[in-house]
Amino acid sequence: MKLVSHLTVYILTYIFSIVKQNVKLFSIFLKNSEIVFTFVLLDKRLYIIYNGRMKNIVREPQQERSIEKKNRIIEAGYQLFSEVGYYGTNTAEIAKRAGVSTGIVYGYFQDKRDILICVLDIYINRVFDPILKKFDKLSAPIDYSILIPEVIDLTLKTHKKHAKMHEVLHSLGSTDEAVNSEFIALEDSLTSKISEKLLTLGEKIENAAEKVHFAMDIIQSFSHEYVFDKHEYIDYFAMREIVTNTLINLFASK
Repeated sequence: MKLVSHLTVYILTYIFSIVKQNVKLFSIFLKNSEIVFTFVLLDKRLYIIYNGRMKNIVREPQQERSIEKKNRIIEAGYQLFSEVGYYGTNTAEIAKRAGVSTGIVYGYFQDKRDILICVLDIYINRVFDPILKKFDKLSAPIDYSILIPEVIDLTLKTHKKHAKMHEVLHSLGSTDEAVNSEFIALEDSLTSKISEKLLTLGEKIENAAEKVHFAMDIIQSFSHEYVFDKHEYIDYFAMREIVTNTLINLFASK
């Protein structure tokens, strides 16, 4: 963890001392250093928690040519992370693949991790946008015997297409807080949007969010089994039927 100077802590403590005494918890974000502190007041004692560095600030170009260069850098990062992994890739290789100088890369990104965060956004869009678009086009009445197999097959298709990047990002999720947070936020967003869509279409589903989240977990788990694990003793066609029937019954019961 990055060390914080005593002077910084002193200044922040002074700031805290001048706020109203009934404030129990609040955070301060220092723009220049990208550091977040949380202040907790318990039993008249002040606790200062250093929360670490926030998501890096990425320069947003305005000119079309600059935007195109930045997008090439992100795409190059996507390709290289998929091919040799995150730790097997360096900034110079990303620059070479993108057809730009290393200096230009650092003109847009502070480091390789900044590129990773942008790559993660692209991955999420490419893998999960097709599923959201399917639900956006959904109309009443819903036939779950048709919808659920289609969602399963679409999830399998996107997992196969982006299998290498999937492995890279999920392996980083256990050690990188920003990556893990993005995946959790994605789960929350998908659960909310899909359950709201079903209810908007007149589906009277008790505990809709819980059922949608459970269904997502099952489909994700099956996709991982089908695409990555490939146990020889498993009949994946039979497993697909089990998953399909389980989810049809889950939503049919409402």
